[in-house]
Parts: sequence; C-alpha cells; structure tokens
Amino acid sequence: MNIHPSAVISPDAKIAESVEIGPFSVIGPGVTIGKGTVIGPHVVIQSHTDIGENNRILQFASVGAPPQDLKYKGEETRVVIGNNNTIREFVTINRSTTADIGVTKIGSNNLIMAYCHVAHNCLLEDNIVMANAANLAGHIHVERFAIIGGLTGIHQFSRIGQHCIIGGASAVTKDVPPYSTAAGHYASLYGLNLIGLKRRGFAEETIAALKKAYKIFFRSSLTVAKAVERARAEVPDLPEVRTFIEFIETSKRGVTR
Repeated sequence: MNIHPSAVISPDAKIAESVEIGPFSVIGPGVTIGKGTVIGPHVVIQSHTDIGENNRILQFASVGAPPQDLKYKGEETRVVIGNNNTIREFVTINRSTTADIGVTKIGSNNLIMAYCHVAHNCLLEDNIVMANAANLAGHIHVERFAIIGGLTGIHQFSRIGQHCIIGGASAVTKDVPPYSTAAGHYASLYGLNLIGLKRRGFAEETIAALKKAYKIFFRSSLTVAKAVERARAEVPDLPEVRTFIEFIETSKRGVTR
C-alpha cells in the first residue's frame, strides 16, 4: 500500500494492498477499499462505506457522512460504490437512512465532477455523468448512461431515465423519461436525445420507433392511460419502446412534459 504517513486510518478499515491514500486523508471505521483505488489528499471517507476497485477520489471529497435528514437517528447505514468511478474535488456523498433501499449506492464507470452532491438513499446506475455542481436530493434514481448538466438541482424521489440528457442550470421536479432531452427552470422536454442515441449505436429502426412513441405521449392531447394504449398498439414492440412506455406508466411523481 502507498499510504502517506499523515493519513489517518481506522484500525477497523479494510484496505486492499494496491490502494493509494494521499496526505491528510481520513479513513473511518467500517470502510472497505478495493484494489487499484486512489484516494487523493484531504479526502474524508467517514464511515460504513464500501468502495470497489480502480476508483479515483480526488482532494477534499467527502464520502460516507451521515445523511442530511431530520428523521435520521444515528442508525448504521452505508454507502456502496462500484468500480472505475471518478469522483472529483469537493464531491459529497452521504450515507442513507433506513428508508426504502436503505443504502446510498453508486454503480460503476461514473464521472461525478467537482462540487456535486449525492444525497441519502440515491441510486446511481452505471456510465453516468454528473457535471460540476449538479445536486441530487434524497431518494433519487438515476439510470444508466444519463447525463446531468452542471448547476442542475433534482427534486427528491425523482427518477432520471436511461440515456437522457439534462441541460445545465436546470431545476428538475418530476421524472425525466429515458432517451429524452430536458432543460430549463423548471425543466421541460425538448425531444429525444438523438445525438446521444446515435453516438451509442442505437439502430435507426429503434430511434424511429422512439420518435413515434414520444409524439404519442408528448405531442398529442391524450391522457397517459390513452397514450400507453395507443403506443402499445401502434409502435413496434422493441425493448427500448417498452422501457419508455413502462417508465411513464409507472411514474409516481409525474413526468416532465
């Protein structure tokens, strides 16, 4: 291990041999860190945090602090982070409360840029980009390949669909459907994320089907129930179309329109 002598490591922490820890960092009790992970200087990983392999956590990040929730009474909860993530300067990732999923969880291959906040009980899947100072309130679910623009705030209990993109300085108060583009204060939809879908190799047939489904839901005067019925009857039954329809159909907060 390459651990700077000024780092403070709890005897209860479990650290793989190839981990690097920079000067003045603090690793608290109940922390595990997997091989190849690099912890920069002045990082605090407070407690009860599992970090996988080959992550990079840069200076002044705070991971595993108690949740900012008045209902929290000191219960032992966790942060779980996967592999190959980059967590930049001054990012804050809080432990969960005991509600719903009971953990704050971040998947793999994510880029969380400087000054971002991931609150308690958030679930981030894989290959997500959060640009500088994007902030997630509690209990938010961000699906894979989503991109969240800088200075964006997202309301608690919202869902952010896969392969969507949210423009910078947006205020998101409702669910953002997968494959879409949203922006504004408060956020509105501006069509599909066509550039992102093409870059990620979606077939033209799939994109055309998603366009048709999008128009049924957001360019007609149909209720959600009627739009679901029409989309299932008229749009090709592709996996991405089913994902799009089911996301809207099961939304609890309501969908950004």
